[in-house]
Amino acid sequence: MRLSRFAKPCAGLLLLLALVPAFAARAANAPTAPAPTLPADSTASVYRTPAPALVALVDAPPTPGVRLDPRREWMLLLDLPSLPPIAELAERELRLGGLRIRPRSHGPSRSGYATGLRLLHLADLAERKVTGLPDGTRIENVHFSPDGSRFAFTNTGAGGIELWVAEVATGQARRLGTAKLNLSGGTSPQWLPDGSLVATLVVPDLGSEPPAPAVPAGPILQENRGKTAPARTYQDLLKSAYDEALFEYYLTAQVVRVAPDGQVTPLSRPGLVASLSPSPDGRYLLVETLHKPFSYLVPANRFPRRSEVWDLEGHVVRTIADLPLQEEIPITFGSVGTGPRDLSWREDAPATLAWVEALDGGDAGREAKERDRVLTLAAPFQGDPAPLVTLGTRFEGVAWGNDGLALVSESWWKTRRTRTWIVRPGTGEKTKPELLFDRSSEDRYADPGAPLTVVNAWGRPVVQTADGGRTIFLAGLGASPEGDRPFVDAFDLATKQPRRLFRSQAPRYEDPTQLLDAEGRYLLV
Repeated sequence: MRLSRFAKPCAGLLLLLALVPAFAARAANAPTAPAPTLPADSTASVYRTPAPALVALVDAPPTPGVRLDPRREWMLLLDLPSLPPIAELAERELRLGGLRIRPRSHGPSRSGYATGLRLLHLADLAERKVTGLPDGTRIENVHFSPDGSRFAFTNTGAGGIELWVAEVATGQARRLGTAKLNLSGGTSPQWLPDGSLVATLVVPDLGSEPPAPAVPAGPILQENRGKTAPARTYQDLLKSAYDEALFEYYLTAQVVRVAPDGQVTPLSRPGLVASLSPSPDGRYLLVETLHKPFSYLVPANRFPRRSEVWDLEGHVVRTIADLPLQEEIPITFGSVGTGPRDLSWREDAPATLAWVEALDGGDAGREAKERDRVLTLAAPFQGDPAPLVTLGTRFEGVAWGNDGLALVSESWWKTRRTRTWIVRPGTGEKTKPELLFDRSSEDRYADPGAPLTVVNAWGRPVVQTADGGRTIFLAGLGASPEGDRPFVDAFDLATKQPRRLFRSQAPRYEDPTQLLDAEGRYLLV
């Protein structure tokens, strides 16, 4: 897959090099007087096709994308286009608050998509084409249901973004309902265990896009109110009151529940939805919304943000945080905002939230022995959150496994130090974290790899283990003096020793994707 991704930029470079001599010759022979104006019907004013060899190289189909069903019985192949057509690149694009939005569809303007779907049965390699798709299909956000019997996806058509589902048993796809999705904020449809989905829709009575004012209502004023607030430079920021109106218009979405028959049930009132995630057991939703005041200095991920837990009726069970505008985060690398951040669900628990809070005021330039603390809060979300682990540097991420295993990573930009800890979520901080890895993030040769995952009963990825939880599996790029050699290791958590299961060998470049069995005997590359 990596080779085919590299092939397209190289093809563009070859095309450029092929045209350079012609441009150079034309420049060398050009008269000193201005060139005459070309007539409107001149062939020089239209796009022309290069030599067939270059066309074949540029238009060569990429390696298909791959999704495995939760049972690892079916592989979904996503047929990917080579390069986007000029008509797509010429579409109108809005750049608002750090987001790039396609107004025609209420979705992101810079996203990859598939044009076709195929199912491959891994036991006998029998292939089944997914049927029922309309012409000009543009497929994104593909997710298998927790039981693996169906998969959902979005299709961007002329009228907007549609929600579709397909049956694995038959390969038949159908549109689910008639409503238009709103994915401007980065949300995507998510499965619930009962076979329904939650999604964000374009509000039916949203009306037309706000018209641009012929004359500005007044000047744009910015003041620091006597505070020192150095800030980095960001692109695509809001610049005017009209930009604010467009941002509100395109991010306003209605959270809904979509039944298997397509019936839509609205939940709560519309808002500027930035994140939507159901709990693994499907009883609750984590919903994050943005609100005013907006900023012309920082992107939308620093706008005031409210994080709430909803039930499936749309009622707020608990507000986890309502963070103010964060324009004054220090510019020192590793600095973060204060208050709860990186909210997510524990993938291995029915309904337990996890998040991180800075212990140093978020200022990486301040001396501190403790930087971050990871907290958890289980349903019914009463009382105070429980501390899971306290970190000496900045939280990097977590891979959930079970009550006895979670891998928490931290890093510090200034020293390039990264550490991974074994944490036992079922016991909180009563059990001391166990150091697993401690190394330089710049030492690629010593990179142990990332844990491979398996889908649990709720359809969530958790760390794959073997030997009663003693062994995990790690996959990495395998940097070496002769180049990258991707690998898979079985790693013994007791002895801290890896055992090499697979290593890519020249002349092939084989990228491990997923183990196909519990013991690590079969690998998809």
